[in-house]
Amino acid sequence: QYGDYDPNVHKRGFLAQEELLPKRVINLYQMTPEMWEERITAWYAEHRGRARDEAEMEYLKIAQDLEMYGVNYFAIRNKKGTELLLGVDALGLHIYDPDNRLTPKISFPWNEIRNISYSDKEFTIKPLDKKIDVFKFNSSKLRVNKLILQLCIGNHDLFMRRRKADSLEVQQMKAQAREEKARKQMERQRLAREKQMREEAERTRDELERRLMQLKEEATMANEALMRSEETADLLAEKAQITEEEAKLLAQKAAEAEQEMQRIKATAIRTEEEKRLMEQKVLEAEVLALKMAEESERRSE
Repeated sequence: QYGDYDPNVHKRGFLAQEELLPKRVINLYQMTPEMWEERITAWYAEHRGRARDEAEMEYLKIAQDLEMYGVNYFAIRNKKGTELLLGVDALGLHIYDPDNRLTPKISFPWNEIRNISYSDKEFTIKPLDKKIDVFKFNSSKLRVNKLILQLCIGNHDLFMRRRKADSLEVQQMKAQAREEKARKQMERQRLAREKQMREEAERTRDELERRLMQLKEEATMANEALMRSEETADLLAEKAQITEEEAKLLAQKAAEAEQEMQRIKATAIRTEEEKRLMEQKVLEAEVLALKMAEESERRSE
């Protein structure tokens, strides 16, 4: 119904409106509808790639083992007027209580039925074993009676046909069907391989694109780091040049200061000698003045 599983198409909620399970099964488990949908979707994804006819065949293999598979139910009454259900399927005729469609009260397999007769609204089932009582029932609607009879004839014919060996024509048809099935299986396998290779190529391409983007980002970051390093190197070089010039200027100032100190020292030395000479001259002048005063006193006496 939904084709092959595709996560891009079959998203959460796509089964919300579907009645996929009978209420009897749902009531057996403590699961919400959302949990059932998640579980069924997971099973659906597990069978991804399976062909429709193959899926239908697998479904029928499982379904045919269920109690109510292939059973057509009809409301009937027995000779006493008790309401019952008649079930017609590929195995035979079954009589059920109306409230229990799973377990029949009486069953008549096709290979144990000698005859089924129909007159107006009454059906008669005659078993092969004459020790078993004939079962009679009534159905009130003529259209339903005809349908019951057609189903009985058709299922009985199919049952008898299955018991017979296949004719040459049927064998040839089955052989052709097997060959066609094998051919379709090979075609599906080829398509599955191609799909897998395409998906792997797409994943590889996506990985390469992601790696390329990552390398581009790393290259951009490295380039930016290199530019910052070059700017830092330029700043360091400029700072080193300034530092060198400042060192030269400081050395020059230090030399000039040293020369000034030497000059000051030399000047101080000269001043000290001049002071000493001046003091000596003053002393000599005082001595001379004293001698002249003494000489003047002597002469005045």
